[in-house]
Amino acid sequence: MNQSQWKQQFFGAICLTLAAAIWGGVYVVSKVVLDVIPPFTLLILRFAIALIVLGAFVVARKEYIAKKDFPMMMLIAFVGVTISIAAQFVGTKLSTAHMGALITSASPAFIAIFAVWLLKESVNWKQLAGILLATIGVLIVIGVPDKADAQSSLTGNLILLVAAVSWGLYTVLCKRATQTYSSLAVTTYVALFGLIFTSPVMVWEMSVTPISWSFGWEIWAGVLYIGIISTAGAFYLWNKGFELMHAGSGAGFFFVQPIVGAALGWLLLHEHLGWGFFAGAAFIFLGVALSNLQPTKATEQQHQT
Repeated sequence: MNQSQWKQQFFGAICLTLAAAIWGGVYVVSKVVLDVIPPFTLLILRFAIALIVLGAFVVARKEYIAKKDFPMMMLIAFVGVTISIAAQFVGTKLSTAHMGALITSASPAFIAIFAVWLLKESVNWKQLAGILLATIGVLIVIGVPDKADAQSSLTGNLILLVAAVSWGLYTVLCKRATQTYSSLAVTTYVALFGLIFTSPVMVWEMSVTPISWSFGWEIWAGVLYIGIISTAGAFYLWNKGFELMHAGSGAGFFFVQPIVGAALGWLLLHEHLGWGFFAGAAFIFLGVALSNLQPTKATEQQHQT
């Protein structure tokens, strides 16, 4: 790996770490906002705000996507926004938050699988071992499901599995799209089509769950944070990171999310952190480091052939 490739990998790692950290941190904000705004309405608000922010940059830089590639963007949006994020909401509601964290942590494994299938990437033993170690770390951080989790809805758990699989597919499809277009353009068009596809669900939700829009500025500040930082910013960083890295190596950075979420929950919401958090975090960081070790010369030559 030459210096240019190393810099590219390093920048990609920073982008993925920041994206996962933002998604881990947004748990604290969402916990407050979702008390007054139902999930699909919040989903529409966050992507509408993200579209305004990202769209301004796309128009300024004139980074448009050709109409012939609209079906590809529509597929990515439908898989990543309408299916994956919606499945996270519905699955967690039918099951438990604990099972939601457990099952969706399988996303990196599906990212690696889809990368082999769709991108023809080879996944080496270090990447597989790294994903396994990080998965063990997540299990330690969130703990073993208790009796209530064991009795959670089978339907909810299956929907959560759909969320994990579809997020893996979304990530790999975005990586393939960024081989032709910039991460900025891909993220913007995904926000646009995701907004269109999810709007009917929001209309239905508002018909059965009336909203009082008289809440205070702190809720609107939370909505803006979720839309600008955790959607426009984090989605762009996630797609940019995978543009710069092999999907098998980048998948492990997903596990930064539960660490940051747990740490901020302790710091801001006074949630308890036991020894399991620190032990699990060590496994996660070790797994991410292992999956990003520099490949051997033989492996590099195999990639080039």
